Amino acid sequence: MWRKLRFLTILILLLVGTSVCAEKPNINAQSAILIDKHSQRVLFSYNPHIKLPMASTTKIMTALVALEKGDLSSLVTVDQEAVGIEGSSIYLRDGEVLSLEDLLYGLMLRSGNDSAVAIANHIGGDSQTFIKMMNEKAKDIGAINTNFVNPHGLHADNHFTTAYDLALITAEALKIDKFQDIVSTKVWYANRDKNNIFYNKNKTLWEYEGGDGVKTGYTMRAGRCLVTSATRADTQLIAIVLNDRDWFKDCYKLMDYGFENFKNYVIYEEGQFIKNIAIQNGEKELLHAVAKESFYYPLKEDELDRVKININLPEYLEAPINKGEKLGDITVYLDGQIIHKGSIIAKEEVDQLSVIKRLIRRIRNN
Repeated sequence: MWRKLRFLTILILLLVGTSVCAEKPNINAQSAILIDKHSQRVLFSYNPHIKLPMASTTKIMTALVALEKGDLSSLVTVDQEAVGIEGSSIYLRDGEVLSLEDLLYGLMLRSGNDSAVAIANHIGGDSQTFIKMMNEKAKDIGAINTNFVNPHGLHADNHFTTAYDLALITAEALKIDKFQDIVSTKVWYANRDKNNIFYNKNKTLWEYEGGDGVKTGYTMRAGRCLVTSATRADTQLIAIVLNDRDWFKDCYKLMDYGFENFKNYVIYEEGQFIKNIAIQNGEKELLHAVAKESFYYPLKEDELDRVKININLPEYLEAPINKGEKLGDITVYLDGQIIHKGSIIAKEEVDQLSVIKRLIRRIRNN
């Protein structure tokens, strides 16, 4: 599936294929960013760290927390607090009972502000507790310049994020299969007697090749805010614009730039042989050291020969050694900057020699 690179002795990158060196896109956003979802490498940015209101893109975090903490099949009884919220709505009624799953589709497809409050009350017990959970999650994933004061994104002075933080939040949410299913759904039929058809507002699903959707947002104060994603072959990109009158057009420009200029390369693979290590007093005299997990990274063609790899392993080890035991580290650099640090592990178990076997080996080696 992933584009493979040839290994010469220890992991030497090979130039493969061609790429188009397009100019960086000219966009109209107050702030914008393009990242690779898997590695979270920033491929393009403009004012990515300025704090701005983000309107209904807030709901990405609302959905993320709900999916992590809630049960999709659980039934939610709507209380008065969630009824009649201004702005986008799925028209909840006091006392109505819906599944959490239906509420999440109403949240992300129809951008229901009432759905956001119902979800918050259900998951947190009350909105303030849920908002605390949102802020804690933001800090956990490194979105340190974000603060939520509500679950829907209606304007509040202390409710803000940055394009960079919103990219981190979106990448985290897209790790959840159900989140990706929800935001890529064009139409959802909820189990209710009225207002049961939710059409997705995100035109990315229809207009952009490989479009995964994600979330629109708009208030007078925030302007037009958009989070889009698209997947082509082995690459999933996330593009974000905040306060952008050409929101969809500019997100498409960003993703075009990413797909045209970057390709995902396997730097090393899970189980890739790294080195044989001498074992003292073991049933085996040599142990295969291998990479614990794969690492792949989006690169421009002219960056390939600027990737360097450093292996840190001991000269020898003392038995016993467990299969999967960490033996050392593998560090990957691009232009001298660390882009990844992974583990090297034992491919197999090595038992310790008995005293008699040690004696026999000593005699044999002498």
